[in-house]
Amino acid sequence: MMEAVEEVRQFNRFYTKLVGLLDEHLVESEYTLAEARVLYELARQDARTAADLSRELGVDKAHLSRLLGRLRAAGLVETETSPRHAKHQLLSLTRAGRSAFASLERRTVSQIEALLAPLDDAGRERLTASMRTVRGLLGAEPPTKGEVALHPPEPGDFGWIIHRQTLLYAGEQGWDGSYETLVAGIIGGFDPSADRAWIAECRGEIVGSIFLMRGDEPGVAKLRLLYVEPWARGLGVGSRLVATCMEEARQLGYRTLTLWTVSLLTSARRIYEAKGFRLVAEETRSRFGTLLTEQTWTLDL
Repeated sequence: MMEAVEEVRQFNRFYTKLVGLLDEHLVESEYTLAEARVLYELARQDARTAADLSRELGVDKAHLSRLLGRLRAAGLVETETSPRHAKHQLLSLTRAGRSAFASLERRTVSQIEALLAPLDDAGRERLTASMRTVRGLLGAEPPTKGEVALHPPEPGDFGWIIHRQTLLYAGEQGWDGSYETLVAGIIGGFDPSADRAWIAECRGEIVGSIFLMRGDEPGVAKLRLLYVEPWARGLGVGSRLVATCMEEARQLGYRTLTLWTVSLLTSARRIYEAKGFRLVAEETRSRFGTLLTEQTWTLDL
């Protein structure tokens, strides 16, 4: 925990210096960071109450009142009584306020463009993906099912799946490097002319995957390498991936769908049971550096 705390503190020191957040005014303007945030929120959505702004910005009402007082005195913000509720005072930007925000916005965009200019397209994608990850992990608004999308694998996805599954099960289950060898072997045998795979994404991040591959007998297919990132669990990703795999197997004319798993992966097993799979074989033995109960499940399509 303390290592993570120190990493966050180091990042905060780096970022506040990088974008000048410790300067008295933002992007060489006459406004403080807090004042600029108020202007931004009112430009984004006019006619808001002070209570709305307080919740959105996460500042107490007394501090916000002082900020609004300075902006009113400068002729940037005005107040009017709500036509729906006489006790509600609605805040909005004046013409001067909108002009001030437009100037501030141009300077802010120019500053960010200058920061991004040294990066190539791949570097900018890595940066923005990392920022989305931070917001997703620490943000107040959790992701929703509607934000999850499935697509066929793209260049680099297979390597990512090998990397993430190996780290995931090493951390959660203590499995050794032999599991990485297994995953790499399965993906190495993927034939795009006959096999199928789906990648689940949410907020620009890969959150899961599944493979549909030919079985050892005619008419039999294998469901392989289902996984879901821990932060995306509860969004129905696993169930959706399995359902997609089942439907494609039917479309391709397979009669039976089989899968291999281990008993301790209870969340995955619940999905298989809910979809109609039956447990047909079970064996306990040493795998991936630990003792596991392997299971084979089948589904008549």
